[in-house]
Amino acid sequence: MHVGLIWAQDRAGVIGAAGRIPWRVPEDLAHFKAVTLGRPVVMGRRTWDSLPPRARPLPGRVNIVVTGQADWAAGLAGATRDAAAAGTLRVAHGLPEALALAGRVTRADAVGTTGMEPDVWVMGGARLYADALPLPQTRVIERTLVDVDVRVGDPVQGIAPAVPDAFAPGLDPTWRRVAGDDAWRVSRTGVRHRFERLVR
Repeated sequence: MHVGLIWAQDRAGVIGAAGRIPWRVPEDLAHFKAVTLGRPVVMGRRTWDSLPPRARPLPGRVNIVVTGQADWAAGLAGATRDAAAAGTLRVAHGLPEALALAGRVTRADAVGTTGMEPDVWVMGGARLYADALPLPQTRVIERTLVDVDVRVGDPVQGIAPAVPDAFAPGLDPTWRRVAGDDAWRVSRTGVRHRFERLVR
């Protein structure tokens, strides 16, 4: 099973501030959806909590939430509880369990992949990225670079200064860029960004 990591980061590697993404780039959200649709996504509980309630669980994907809270699923309400009952929301108590669940989902749904396309995407947070990065089955990173330093902000792009609380993992030289934008795109919100894919 191939594992992919997907995130957006600023120039300093910041992926979060105050428990949220510190910029607004709708095109990145659309890119995320296009890349992950039809595949299981693995996220930590805080990443789950950061999603707008109307977007939970992410549609078209089995959502696997990693949490250390044994009774977390018991506290789910309404549509989220229904999603858990339907199997589109699953709970794991560590990354190995989450990847095992994802493997069962991909086999059950006959979602085989060829080449380097991941069977499952890890979508955060920082601890899950750090845990997944050294795994031999982690072979793809889909990364959005945002042309800002969150710590100082950028009033022209509408980004206020913020104190970072989550960072992308550092990458060693075995990761190489195989696709992506050579020039900055400009979001309809005015934020410069570009997409890239790295493999090893």
